[in-house]
Amino acid sequence: MNKGKIVVVDDEKIVTSAFKTLLKVEGFSDAHFFNNPQEAVEFLKNNQPDLVISDFIMPQMNGLEFLTEVKKMYPEVSRILLTGYADKENAIRAINEVGLYRYIEKPWNNDDLIINIKNGIERSYLLSELREKIAELEEAKKELEKYSHNLEQLVEERTKDLKQSNAKLEGIVNYCADGIVIVDEDGIIEQVNPACENMTGLVEKKLVKASIDDFLFSDKTFISKELHKLESNELLLRNFYVKNPLSNLEIPVEISFARINPDDEFKRFVGVIRDVTEQKKADKLRDDFIATLTHDLRTPLLAAIQTLKFFLDGALGELDEKQKHLLATMQKSNEDLLGLVNALLEVYKYDAEKLVLTKTNFPIYPLIEQVYNELLPLAQSKDMDFEIDCSNKELVINADRSEIRRVICNLCGNAINYTQDGGKVVITLKNEGRDLIFSVSDNGSGIPAEDIPNMFQRFSQGTSKKRSTGTGLGLYLSRQIIESHGGKIWLESTLNKGSEFSFLLTDTVCEKDLKEESLV
Repeated sequence: MNKGKIVVVDDEKIVTSAFKTLLKVEGFSDAHFFNNPQEAVEFLKNNQPDLVISDFIMPQMNGLEFLTEVKKMYPEVSRILLTGYADKENAIRAINEVGLYRYIEKPWNNDDLIINIKNGIERSYLLSELREKIAELEEAKKELEKYSHNLEQLVEERTKDLKQSNAKLEGIVNYCADGIVIVDEDGIIEQVNPACENMTGLVEKKLVKASIDDFLFSDKTFISKELHKLESNELLLRNFYVKNPLSNLEIPVEISFARINPDDEFKRFVGVIRDVTEQKKADKLRDDFIATLTHDLRTPLLAAIQTLKFFLDGALGELDEKQKHLLATMQKSNEDLLGLVNALLEVYKYDAEKLVLTKTNFPIYPLIEQVYNELLPLAQSKDMDFEIDCSNKELVINADRSEIRRVICNLCGNAINYTQDGGKVVITLKNEGRDLIFSVSDNGSGIPAEDIPNMFQRFSQGTSKKRSTGTGLGLYLSRQIIESHGGKIWLESTLNKGSEFSFLLTDTVCEKDLKEESLV
């Protein structure tokens, strides 16, 4: 079925009747016929056609006048004028003046008429689509102009923000008290700030394109080698010195490096160089304080404890029970104070990296058994179930025996102290290849999740809800000991169910035990 709304106007009914029959035969279902052009105009005001066919000579309004009105309403619609042979010249002039699509002479050829009708409808469609596209393009042009204006404004604002950010960054870099240096992956200097110039005593021109290893020294490390290993993580280097040729001084520094462009194949790094001269002085003062603490407190405390022992042993005469209780309390207080002094001294040694581990090969199970026997009376006094779970009692490890004993004693002692009467504490020892895993678990009240990250910190005493009377250095010192062995210590705990403290010593089980284990 052919589509398109057609309007036919002719003052002769026989003509409109002939059109009606022809169009119906050709399958045009949306056709409207008028014998009065004014009625057709009223109809067209509310109905947009796709093709209008009009007779030339009509009494109320001639065809040119009618089609001119149609053009005002619908400029894209194709218009065909029907004319007799005598009016042919006027019809041709009308095509130029009014802009008609075609004129058809009466009588017409039906095949030619139908072809012109179909082409006229298609032309209307194409003109309508073209006008819509033009309107869309005009709208797009307006939007583009608006966007272009906004883009220019946005670029201007971003440029202004970028200039402000660069000015701030430049101010931070130029007035930063720490030295800032940018280097490539080979350690070649690309840029430095004024603070870096002051440290080295050289201007930027002398530093650029030189190797950073020429100005920063260490006994063990070359910065360029460390940068080759660095991918995306930060790198912190300690115990470095900057030699200033002007003052002939060696300035102690710490350097932190970070990669500038992690997504780029060409590696570049920014380094922050911090003068730690004052920190070194503070460390020296701390060393002096620890030495004073060791000498001036431990000696009189030991003397006081020994004197109280003489009294309690009866070396200076018999004592009644009240006197013994008082002196025993004094002795315990002095021993606690001595323990605190010793703990502080040990912590200092680990923090200052002044304690050298004395590693030997020794069987670990007898050491655990020794600690177990020492703590067993305390567990029995609380009516506790105290056990050792060890599948291989022949394990020999390479570590500092006395320091590992200190950790085991601390972890097991805490488990017994903080577990209620009638509870259970289990010591577990096992190995996975050359790795040793030690754990001590209890069924005590547990530790809140928010307190777990702080348990191995200095001066941490129990939880935020329950404080202990200890120094708060035991777990911190245990962590220092295990980490100095290259191991790891951790805690798993659930409220009202219990806690498990564990440590892992990697690559510490002796090969002899592994061979024997494989033979079993």
